[in-house]
Amino acid sequence: MTKRAFIIHGWDGYPDESWFPWLKTELEKNGFQVHIPVMPESAEPNIEAWVSHLSKTVGEVDENTYFVGHSIGCQTILRYLENLPADKKVGGATFVAGWSTLMDLKTDEEKEIAKPWLETPINFDKVKQHTKKFFAVFSDNDDVVPRENKKLFEERLGAKTAIEHAKGHFSESDRVKKLPVILEAILSQ
Repeated sequence: MTKRAFIIHGWDGYPDESWFPWLKTELEKNGFQVHIPVMPESAEPNIEAWVSHLSKTVGEVDENTYFVGHSIGCQTILRYLENLPADKKVGGATFVAGWSTLMDLKTDEEKEIAKPWLETPINFDKVKQHTKKFFAVFSDNDDVVPRENKKLFEERLGAKTAIEHAKGHFSESDRVKKLPVILEAILSQ
C-alpha cells in the first residue's frame, strides 16, 4: 500500500514555501504520495476551518498516512488527530517549530488570531491513541516559539526531539530550503 504524507503549512504560509517543495520531492523519491494543501485563509487561521479542511483533504487514514506540520500546522495536525475515531491509526506525525506557547506577537490582531489556538486545550491522551511515532524539531534562534515547547512535546506526546542551529522559525525569511532531520525522522517512523 502506498504511503501518503500531508505537509501542513503555518500561519500565512503556502505550499511552495521554504523547505516544503524539497521535502515533497525527497518523500516522492521514497515512494510517498505527498500532498501540501493550501489551508483556508492562512493570514487568519481558524481552528475549525483548518481541522475541517485537513480532514476533507486526507479522507480515510491508516498506518501508511503520515503528517508533517510547520508552526500552526502542527497544532492543526494535533487537533485533527485528537478528533479521529479511537480505532484509527496513522504512521506518524512530525512537527517543525510546533508550539503550545508563543512569544513576541507584535499586534493586537496577531494576539487575537493566536488566542483560540493558545487557549483551546488539546487532549494529548486522545492524540497518542493514533500513533506512538512523534518527532519534533526546534531551532535555537526561533524568535516566535520559546524553547520550552521542546519539553512540552516530549512530556505530552513522548516525542523524540531535536534542536537545529540557526534555523529561525524554519520559514521562507529564514532561507531554510532543506531540512534533512525531518526527512530522516519520517523515513524511520
